[in-house]
Amino acid sequence: MQPRIEDYALIGDEQTAALVGRDGSVDWLCLPRFDSAACFAKLLGDEENGHWRIAPKGVQGPCTRRAYRPGTLVLDTEWETAQGSVRVTDLMPQRDRAPDLVRVVEGLSGEVTVRSTLRLRFDYGTVVPWVRRSDGHRVAVAGPDSTWLRSEPAVPTWGEDFGTHSQFTVAAGEKVAFVLTWHPSHEPRPPLVDPYEVLESSVADWQAWVSRCRYHGPHRDAVVRSLITLKALTYAPTGGIVAAATTSLPEEMGGVRNWDYRYCWLRDSTLTLGALLSCGYQEEAEAWRNWLLRAVAGDPADLQIMYGLAGERRLPEFEVPWLSGFAGSRPVRIGNEAVNQLQLDVYGEVMDSLSLARAAGLSPEGDMWALQSALMKYLESAWRQPDEGLWEVRGGRRHFVHSKVMVWVAADRAVRTLEANPTLRGDLDGWRAMREEVHRAVCDKGYDPGRNTFTQYYGSRELDASLLLIPRVGFLPPDDPRVIGTVDAIRDELGHSGFVRRYSTVESDVDGLPGDEGTFLACSFWLADALHMTGRTKEARELFERLVDLGNDVGLLSEEYDPVAGALLGNVPQAFSHIGLVNTALALFGGEGAG
Repeated sequence: MQPRIEDYALIGDEQTAALVGRDGSVDWLCLPRFDSAACFAKLLGDEENGHWRIAPKGVQGPCTRRAYRPGTLVLDTEWETAQGSVRVTDLMPQRDRAPDLVRVVEGLSGEVTVRSTLRLRFDYGTVVPWVRRSDGHRVAVAGPDSTWLRSEPAVPTWGEDFGTHSQFTVAAGEKVAFVLTWHPSHEPRPPLVDPYEVLESSVADWQAWVSRCRYHGPHRDAVVRSLITLKALTYAPTGGIVAAATTSLPEEMGGVRNWDYRYCWLRDSTLTLGALLSCGYQEEAEAWRNWLLRAVAGDPADLQIMYGLAGERRLPEFEVPWLSGFAGSRPVRIGNEAVNQLQLDVYGEVMDSLSLARAAGLSPEGDMWALQSALMKYLESAWRQPDEGLWEVRGGRRHFVHSKVMVWVAADRAVRTLEANPTLRGDLDGWRAMREEVHRAVCDKGYDPGRNTFTQYYGSRELDASLLLIPRVGFLPPDDPRVIGTVDAIRDELGHSGFVRRYSTVESDVDGLPGDEGTFLACSFWLADALHMTGRTKEARELFERLVDLGNDVGLLSEEYDPVAGALLGNVPQAFSHIGLVNTALALFGGEGAG
């Protein structure tokens, strides 16, 4: 039976992450980083592409129940069988040197026979390692990769069908632990962790982190789960936050809209900073701000829309034909060609982020204003160009209205910064004039007076959900008739079962791709924000309630949702969706939940 995207839960160590299915199988894991090649790639192929399942013998279907331990990223999966009940606890403790995947099996009642099947397949499911025994371990080696599998001495393991197998019985109160540790094959084995100690410390560490959350309003559990997810998607050594833990989960089942999201997008920066700061996570916000400064340093003309975990610029896109894709959705892509696109909105997002960081009192960075001034100098002439827009379309450049609005944001934040900080130097008059010119151009060329709505790009009739951000960024006040008209038009024309699509893939060829996609969860949160800002708070709260309910059984959201099939779509968990949840909760209930 083909799993659904919502079948997966996330565990991770803030440098990489694994996806665990309802059936107890780890079907996705990249080592040692989020963007490394996967050693478990069943998610995008089949069992021969690598996985690790621990479950009661003879049970093929999903578990009876599962849940994260409260306030943690530690996952408990339980089965009720005719012989008794058993729990598997999965975690990846924050690493000292090497990444560890820890799996603890515990008998809850009766006596249950449990089976473990481990198939390691390095390089996205293609390389079968050589496995040998050493000091009671199963050691797998292939090229640069090596893993050590450790289990209880009383639990035998054997090799069969290019996999490592174990079978054992646990009674109530008995525990059996497995630890899979990766390291470069040319280095000695890293220090061993005690699985029971790291389980205890991981629970304590996560719960201590969650206790810092300042939000105590409605749906606090969903907000906390979203914040934990954002923390889990953070690459701790640099502070960068990846858009998702996966690549190529489809936006349309069986379709070609499959992209690699294991990188850091500048477009997420302002919304992420706002969510972290508002919930009390200043250290994390500062780390993200510092990653941003390092990543965008250099010639402003070379500013990219996304970067690698440490700010890497080259993210070449290629396809891996040996993987059949999730639900047959091909191609499976590694890397992301959109890195080479021109997206003018990122200049506005960077300027807005750094303005927010300065206003929030984050520790000052000496070169920050010099960098902002350089970005503005480049943007003074570059903003008149067409671009690919924030949705990274592959159908050619246009004068996207959202891009121009974010150019206005860049100029506006530069002007406001100078007005508030008289010691800083910059072209105040020139940037004021630029701000006015951009505003006039958008209102003249990007607005359809007959329909009372802004449009996707100059001269078009199509709409774009990104226009919902116009009041949020301050381009026009929420009570402006053009804003209200735009919100209503987007809800009417891009709405699907109460949620919102990014744009029409039927009426427009703007993205240059065949097929369709689901409703976009971040855009649906933006609609809730816009409804609230335009005085329709009851409708906004009702929409927010429905969006929260779209999370899977452990509270995770992917990129999109198919209202017809009732299924999640796209890469998971999606940072943009969880950022939307946090920010909309703060907007709707912030007065009730602060403190």
